[in-house]
Amino acid sequence: MILDTAPYLAGALGVSGLAVWWSRQRELVRRWTTWAVAAPLVTGSLLLGPQGAAALAVVLGVVCVLEYSRLVRLRAPERAILLAHATLLPVAALMGDVYGPAAVCLLAVVLAPVLSGDAEDGSRRAAFGMFGLLWFAPLAGLVLLGPAQAFALCLAVAIADVAAWCGGKLGGGPRLSPLSPGKTWSGVLGGAAGGLGVLALLGSLTPALAVAVAVGAPLGDLVESMVKRGAGVKDAGAWLPGFGGLLDRVDSLLIALALAVVLA
Repeated sequence: MILDTAPYLAGALGVSGLAVWWSRQRELVRRWTTWAVAAPLVTGSLLLGPQGAAALAVVLGVVCVLEYSRLVRLRAPERAILLAHATLLPVAALMGDVYGPAAVCLLAVVLAPVLSGDAEDGSRRAAFGMFGLLWFAPLAGLVLLGPAQAFALCLAVAIADVAAWCGGKLGGGPRLSPLSPGKTWSGVLGGAAGGLGVLALLGSLTPALAVAVAVGAPLGDLVESMVKRGAGVKDAGAWLPGFGGLLDRVDSLLIALALAVVLA
C-alpha cells in the first residue's frame, strides 16, 4: 500500500507546491518546504518495514524529548531517563515486549528526585517526568501498528491538520478550548472530514483509526497547547520552518497513535 500511494503523494506535493508558490505567502511556503522534506523521510522509513518504523520512532522521540525537556525545565537525570525511554521502547516493540522497559523507566523517573533528596522541586520533577514518559510512549505504536497502518495514520493525521486549518479559516465559529484560542469546532469537523477521507481512500477506514484521527488528532493539539501555555511559549522550538519545533508538528500524531494502539 505504501509503495502504491507514493506516486499520488508526490503528485499532491507537486500540485500543492504550485498553489503555495502562487499564493506568495511566506508562511505557507515555509510549511510546504517542511512537508516536502518530511513526507519522503517518513514514507521511506516505513517502507523499510518494522526496523524502519522503529528508527523513525527513535528519532522523533529523541527530538521531542529534548524540546519537552527545555519547555518544562527538566533536570539532567530526568532528561537522560526520557531519552533512554525514547530509544529503548521502539526497539522493545520490535521484540514484542514494551512493558519491561516502560516500567523500569517509570520507576527510575520517580526515584531520581527521591534519591537526590529534592524536597523543594522533587514532586514537580517526578510529575513532568512521568508525563513525558506517557506522552511519548505512543511513538512505539509506529512499530506495533505495522508499517501499512502506521503510514495510513500518519498521512491521515497530516491531512487532517491541513483540513482543520482550512476549516477553521473558512468556517470560523465557536472556539474549541481556551487552551488554543485559534482552534474552532469548524476546524475540528474539517480535520475529521479530511482525515477520514484519506483513510477511506487508502482502504484503512477502521473504527480504531477513525477514532484516532477524528478524536485523537485535535486532542493531541490541545495537549501540547496546555504544555506550551504552562511554559509561557508559543512554539516548542524554532528550527523547523513553518512549524517551530518537531513537537508542534507531531503533537496530533502522539495522541492519535495512543488511541489507535489501545483500540486496535
